[in-house]
Amino acid sequence: MDNKDELVIDEWEIKLDQKLVELKECQVKESLESCTPCDKFFDCDLRNKYVLAVYASMNKGSGGGFEF
Repeated sequence: MDNKDELVIDEWEIKLDQKLVELKECQVKESLESCTPCDKFFDCDLRNKYVLAVYASMNKGSGGGFEF
């Protein structure tokens, strides 16, 4: 693997880590251990951005969907 590939991987992992920190900060602020009991669970912009960051880190930003 060359350095360019490593930088791309790091970029997506860094973005994911940033969103995770934001999500955890919100959970602490709301006195929750997870997002599940939150009233905004389905309409939460922060949670949606985290989920998108997870997908982006899985496909390294190349787009497309995932089939589970």
